[in-house]
Amino acid sequence: MGKMRERMAAFLNNRWLVFIAAMWLQSVAGIGYLFGSLSPVIKASLGYNQRQLARIGVAKDLGDSVGSLAGVLCEILPLWAALLIGAVANFVGYGCVWLVVTGRLPTLPLWAMCILIFVGTNGETFFNTSALVSCVQNFPKSRGPIVGILKGFAGLSGAILTQIFALIHTPDKSALLFMVATGPSMVAITLMFLIRPVRGPRQVRKSDQSNFLYIYSICLLLAAYLMGVMIVQDLVDLNHNLEIIITVILFVLLLAPLAIPIITTFYLDIISPLEEPLTSPTSSPTRGESSSTQKQKQVEESEDEVLLSEIEEEKAQEEARLQLLQPSERKRRIAQLKAKFTYAAAKGGVRVKKRGPHRGEDFTLVQAVVKADFWLIFVTLLLGAGSGLTVIDNLGQMSQSLGFDDAKVFVSMISIWNFLGRVAGGYFSEIIVRDYAYPRPIATAVAQLLLAVGHFLFATAWPGTMYIGTLLVGLGYGAHWAVIPATASELFGLKNFGSIYNFLTIANPVGSMIFSGVITSSLYDYEAEKQAHVHRIRKLVFVFDGDVLKCVGPTCFFASSLIMMSVCIVAACLSLVLVRRTRRVYSSIYGRGQR
Repeated sequence: MGKMRERMAAFLNNRWLVFIAAMWLQSVAGIGYLFGSLSPVIKASLGYNQRQLARIGVAKDLGDSVGSLAGVLCEILPLWAALLIGAVANFVGYGCVWLVVTGRLPTLPLWAMCILIFVGTNGETFFNTSALVSCVQNFPKSRGPIVGILKGFAGLSGAILTQIFALIHTPDKSALLFMVATGPSMVAITLMFLIRPVRGPRQVRKSDQSNFLYIYSICLLLAAYLMGVMIVQDLVDLNHNLEIIITVILFVLLLAPLAIPIITTFYLDIISPLEEPLTSPTSSPTRGESSSTQKQKQVEESEDEVLLSEIEEEKAQEEARLQLLQPSERKRRIAQLKAKFTYAAAKGGVRVKKRGPHRGEDFTLVQAVVKADFWLIFVTLLLGAGSGLTVIDNLGQMSQSLGFDDAKVFVSMISIWNFLGRVAGGYFSEIIVRDYAYPRPIATAVAQLLLAVGHFLFATAWPGTMYIGTLLVGLGYGAHWAVIPATASELFGLKNFGSIYNFLTIANPVGSMIFSGVITSSLYDYEAEKQAHVHRIRKLVFVFDGDVLKCVGPTCFFASSLIMMSVCIVAACLSLVLVRRTRRVYSSIYGRGQR
């Protein structure tokens, strides 16, 4: 009985269980990617034109990306409290939108609807930040795969929620809003005590590679399954019993990764909790330690950090070599170096000076925002991911303008390719840095070139380009959200990763505000007004027929797609500038230890 209790405690504190719980949370956390399915319902129910709908979309993007509050709260509150706040925000925001769309609440002005959408979608930032912060701390040496898989499931959530909605089998399209308001909140509340940093060994272990390979296999199988289901549903009408079977198989695939913590806990030897974890000097203290112990650790870590910072002034690669040592050996080497440094300083041979952190050390947000590297990341994210998000938000109107009656197919497709882009971005960028010690931002440049080709295909509107463009934009956009967080953690450290990452994500809605809220919507309405021949006729159609202003044909998004293609090429060039600037630091971090 005591042994079983010990096993259960080990299971609940298994870092792989935390990772899988975070995957489940992320699989329903990408609510913003459903906007292509939600926007036609909101537009038709409230009588918005494209420019008004674009403002709703920008509010959604702001809520999805402005996570400064989530970043701060995740640093000062337990993660379960942050998840609870996110669940409440999601339920209140989208719940009120559903009440307005269905007529249960009186119609609200546009600004009020924007606030509701912002609040509802902002709940995602609490889900994303909690999942990323806990898992990056639990797996500090596997940031690429961890970030890629977690962000990948967030991208895939659009297809997962669409499939679950198909199971409901209702002709009321506004019911999707109700499901968005309740489903993610329920999942977050269920998992909020599992997703947290846990005690135990955090260094790379031999079994990690096979575990990640198993999860990657599940990811590919899941994406292929959803793609196949989507194609079948598009070609034939399935009865309700088949929809139930399809959804059950989907849940089995989502539960399959649970085999990893079960096997490692109940069928392999339990690692002693006394085994010392290999963490960075700046990792946060473990909950449950006494205040005196935490204070002593903070003093020791502060001394180590200052010493390494000063030594790097003279010899940068020494720090990387120290980081790869075991904790006991690392502490002994640091003590030796500290003694040499103190003696040299006393003799006047070394000049001690105060300065800010270097790349690879722990930055505060204030220290990071004054660095050119930070703003290069921000601008490339604004241009690349911002243009990709514009396509995601306007998929409903883009497909309708080219004669497709239902945007559900393209919403599901871009969700799947977004997912694969994130998983592949994390996987291949990790190969780049670990096998070749080359800067990770090279993967960002490749993703931005994929986006440029996708925008070009949307501009041409040739037969079949809607499908290929959706594929390329999904892959390119998704890769950003695997590569950028890992890059930020490598250049600016893990200590304040939550606040730095959430500040960078502001680039996403800013880009959407420019490309969707200003450029794309204005050009769309301009082309629609031209097609209405005269303003008077358009006005009569609005008033007497109750129709919504629509644009039909490839001209609707031609100019805006070419503009976004151009800015993605500029973003790729800026990413290559960042590659050149960071080659030495990546060589220092990964060059010696991996060869």
